[in-house]
Amino acid sequence: MYRLLYQWWLQLKEACWITVDELRRIFTDPGVMVIFFLGSLAYPVLYKAMYWNEQVQNIPVAVVDMSNSPESRNFLHRWSAAPDIKLAYTCASMAEAEELLRDQKIHGIIYFPRDYASQLADPLGKATISLYCDMSSFLYMKGIYLSCNQVMLESMRNVQIERYENMGVGPEMSWALVQQAPYTETALYTSNGGYGSFLIPAVLVMILHQTLFFGMCMMAGTLREEKRELFRIPGRKRGYSAIRITLARAAAYFMIYYALAAILLGLLPRLFEIPHIGEIGDILRFNVPFILSVIFMSMCVGFFVRNREAGMVLLISTSLIFLFGAGISWPKEMVPLGWKWLSYLVPYTWAAHGFIHINSMGASLWATRTEYIALWILTGGYFLLAVTMLFIAGYRQEQLESRQAAESESAPLSESSDMQPVPTNVP
Repeated sequence: MYRLLYQWWLQLKEACWITVDELRRIFTDPGVMVIFFLGSLAYPVLYKAMYWNEQVQNIPVAVVDMSNSPESRNFLHRWSAAPDIKLAYTCASMAEAEELLRDQKIHGIIYFPRDYASQLADPLGKATISLYCDMSSFLYMKGIYLSCNQVMLESMRNVQIERYENMGVGPEMSWALVQQAPYTETALYTSNGGYGSFLIPAVLVMILHQTLFFGMCMMAGTLREEKRELFRIPGRKRGYSAIRITLARAAAYFMIYYALAAILLGLLPRLFEIPHIGEIGDILRFNVPFILSVIFMSMCVGFFVRNREAGMVLLISTSLIFLFGAGISWPKEMVPLGWKWLSYLVPYTWAAHGFIHINSMGASLWATRTEYIALWILTGGYFLLAVTMLFIAGYRQEQLESRQAAESESAPLSESSDMQPVPTNVP
């Protein structure tokens, strides 16, 4: 019994030594410190500063009014009251307006045809308004399109009421016919409808994922350059334990990044006034499999990293792939099937959706169990893969050392067998 407890104590002591050694290497590496701490805390502030004004106002728009009627001018008068747009130019033709759009002096064009007023006066007529938006920026298109759509819906209601009254229907009945299916617009999760409130939560998860991934790959590249062994336990000549070393190294990164995740995903949404209606306890529990899965995935990739610079290549080449493949900034239905299945192997895909569900939509951890379970599956899979790769590397190293030892022991014997006695003359 005492012998077994003593062995456990030695194993725990070895694991603690590996964890402390990994922490020492982290805090003595300036590059890793910048990535882990400065990058994780500065990037969210930078992104929020970029999207601080979540809605663009006073977007310049050109008007091409071929109708030149009171109806078209009434429409423009109501549209100009919207804070999103500014009627900057009045053009005589579409060619003139297109020239302004190419010069980026405007970001939208509204066109009224000549028969606009006559079609409105016709009880069976269909008036047409053409709206052209600058698609170089989503925010320009959103501001112009939504403001114009609201004025158009209001104009349609007024035209319908006027047509019913011309047919002899009373005002109250006309209003009731138009409002047969009344609706109320309510923003559930982004009250201001801003792009930043929609994107920043997913970006926070991406920052955690990529800085941890990049930093661990940089550490692995440093080990390669220094020709140090990941599988060697101090104090033992050839012994190694892949499971113990993997867990001990993971503990060092988990302690650092669980604290960072609590700050980024728990505190920053409240400081930046990003929608946050979820329970902080659910977010903290959700972070456990997310951080662990990224750690073990980074360990697996680290076996193929040969130098520190390779981590930067991985960071640049994977960030956009992870972001678009997750189906956050790009519709998930538009992602090709192969890339979609590949994205399921990346912890960010499940973590981004799960965090948005909990933080921005107020879902419980049980309601987000699909993403939560998927992250635990990735954690277990990458852990087994990292342990297997470390075990194989240690086994190959032991075989190499055994061969080298055998060769060094046989070398003196072969040299002595080649030596011939020198004959001497005895007087």
